[in-house]
Amino acid sequence: MLRAYVRENDRLIATDIDTEAGDAPLPRAVWYNLTNPSKSEDDFVEKCLGIDIPTRAEMDDIEPSARLYNEDGAEFMTITALYNSDSDEPQKTPITFVLRNNQLVTVRYSDPKPFRLFERLVTRPTNNVYTSGEKVMLGLIEAIIDRLAQLLETTGDEIDQISREVFRNKTKNVTRKARDLQEIIERIGKKGDILTLARESLVSIGRLSSFHQTVESGDARLTKELRQELKVLQRDAAALSDHAAFLNAKINFLLDATLGLINLEQNQIIKIFSVAAVVFLPPTLVASIYGMN
Repeated sequence: MLRAYVRENDRLIATDIDTEAGDAPLPRAVWYNLTNPSKSEDDFVEKCLGIDIPTRAEMDDIEPSARLYNEDGAEFMTITALYNSDSDEPQKTPITFVLRNNQLVTVRYSDPKPFRLFERLVTRPTNNVYTSGEKVMLGLIEAIIDRLAQLLETTGDEIDQISREVFRNKTKNVTRKARDLQEIIERIGKKGDILTLARESLVSIGRLSSFHQTVESGDARLTKELRQELKVLQRDAAALSDHAAFLNAKINFLLDATLGLINLEQNQIIKIFSVAAVVFLPPTLVASIYGMN
């Protein structure tokens, strides 16, 4: 799907483009939003901006040189985004930002929640902030960072709850307690996956920010304002990445503690069997002697 956002009276208007019907290029388009694009949609955007849209395979490359580069006077920047974070199977997906002549192209093959929220925000009648491609890109990155911040906050609260369950479990039933600890290990694994994906996304955002800051712009005043905003986003991403690392360390501690409790429970069971074996040893010895005679 291809949707263009055209600037009209200092605001953006969303327009769906049907490339099969031969729609004409939009000279005032600020943002071309490609979602699961077809070949004709890629060709349409390439013709409008004079660039080559990267393929899905190229977007999946993890080398920095394949994710952050300049070509034909345009910046190509790819980050890793997290989606389906509210489900039991969170996943990651690459998102490419292409910036040329203050026009933005985004290429993605999934629908992360920050994009849906930002699309509604950017088309509000009272919104006159996102009037350039670079501003739209920074707004999208900010929306992604905000979503990751909420995710880390929720995950941190859930980790605290798991910690209370691990160290304050007063269940007397051995079978039920073992089952509870097994369930806790599964929950710890899920939280660890989310933290790993979130940190990977934050690291990719930090690299994008560093790369984009090295590019010069013609408008010095605008450059100073946007660079300041970009530095704020970079600091936020770095701070959240450190927080994700802290939560990950806490997750590892809880995992070790849970496994230690399971070992203690197993040792208790072995201890009971050992005591029982000692108690029944004399009768067994007597029975063995009389049995041999």
